[in-house]
Amino acid sequence: MLEVQNLSVNYRGVAALDDVSLSVGAGELVGLIGPNGAGKSTLIQAMLGLVPSRGQVLFRGLPLRRQRQAIAYVPQRSRIDWDYPITAGQVAMMAQSALAGWFRQPSSRAKQRVAVALERVDMLHLCDRPIGQLSGGQQQRVFLARALAQGADLLLLDEPFTGIDKKTEALMLGVFAELQAEGKTLVVCNHEWGEALHRYDRLLLLNRRLLANDTPAAVMTFDNIQQAYGQGPQVSHTSSAYADFFC
Repeated sequence: MLEVQNLSVNYRGVAALDDVSLSVGAGELVGLIGPNGAGKSTLIQAMLGLVPSRGQVLFRGLPLRRQRQAIAYVPQRSRIDWDYPITAGQVAMMAQSALAGWFRQPSSRAKQRVAVALERVDMLHLCDRPIGQLSGGQQQRVFLARALAQGADLLLLDEPFTGIDKKTEALMLGVFAELQAEGKTLVVCNHEWGEALHRYDRLLLLNRRLLANDTPAAVMTFDNIQQAYGQGPQVSHTSSAYADFFC
């Protein structure tokens, strides 16, 4: 379904991504892991054409950037202006507005799709609440609802589990499983470690280049982790998480 071919990104002569190639099949839940600054968010943004890059990204055999309506993107919470005066329902409605045209009133069918998406993440009762007044977990659920309302076949999520509560984590994992059952494909940039990594069908271990691409057990070896994280300040945290993964 998704093919990334020799994707590279350079910022002022510094390689943020170096010749990354991978493929993801329909119905897969794939986790993207690696140290801070490894290029995980850059990879997702480059796939979407949000940053200049070299290489090719294909979705169902055609350039992905020409099929943006079939792809839903959930950015990091830190990239969103939570003070912007907009309600939870209006955020979720953005998906339908983009499809129908920004200056057209949403149809009854569009409103129904958004309501179903908000209900699916248990946020319909807060649809009129300003987005900035919601908790971190609630905000993340609203942006997941926006992706659901879009009806996309490919979902790219950048650290969706950061700063959320256990209820939201469990709810999101349940939705991910439902989407997989529907044949949807999900690529999740993940900052969590330990037992949480077992939820994925496959892991992509990245540090500017793709170091490993396999099942969680095959990727999470000491040699792979040492190659990715080296001897930097993240090593102590990584070693603990590595141990938790195999407990």
